[in-house]
Amino acid sequence: MSTVESKSPAGMREKLAECAFDLFALRGFRSVNLDQITSQAGVTKGSLYWHYKSKKELILAACDLYYQNWFARTDEEIEQAGDDVVAALRGVLRFSVISCLFDRKNRVFTTEVFALSLQDADVRESWAGFYQGVRTRFIQLVEAVNDAGKLSVTPPSQAVDMMLSAIEGIKLRAVFEPEICEQDGIDGFVESLLKIVSASNIKLSV
Repeated sequence: MSTVESKSPAGMREKLAECAFDLFALRGFRSVNLDQITSQAGVTKGSLYWHYKSKKELILAACDLYYQNWFARTDEEIEQAGDDVVAALRGVLRFSVISCLFDRKNRVFTTEVFALSLQDADVRESWAGFYQGVRTRFIQLVEAVNDAGKLSVTPPSQAVDMMLSAIEGIKLRAVFEPEICEQDGIDGFVESLLKIVSASNIKLSV
């Protein structure tokens, strides 16, 4: 980030959200205070309050940062796949596995969001909106693979729900067994999740 960008209102808001995300992912929501965030960002508390009125606003901003990154990166995967709808589905799923399960910072942060959403309606609404967007994107990808004759899943929404539930279940299991998320297991996870989508009996064409 350039100096000009970081000193602009939008640039400073993003910098504060990024620093908050890093600290929340490292220490959890309860263990991080605003003084730590200002220190990490190298700004005064007054500057922080100019952009965010509370720690909760920073939590929601950090959530938005995570959401925006997921959609931007999956947009890239879809664009790179071109007309190959199977490659698009596999690419988005592979990125999701890496981002949601194998990236420890993201995994810890989203687990914290999940826990906080049990008590906080705003955080719950924020996460629910993101989750629905993720669900819609995967349903559209599965429908495209169906339309191309590479898969036959009816209804696609049910297969996607099962797949996303599996991802969230693995994430929760990783709280107690972090070793299940090892780098050499990425492709294995992706293929297992694709089998869930394809009802475990239809092989996706390459």
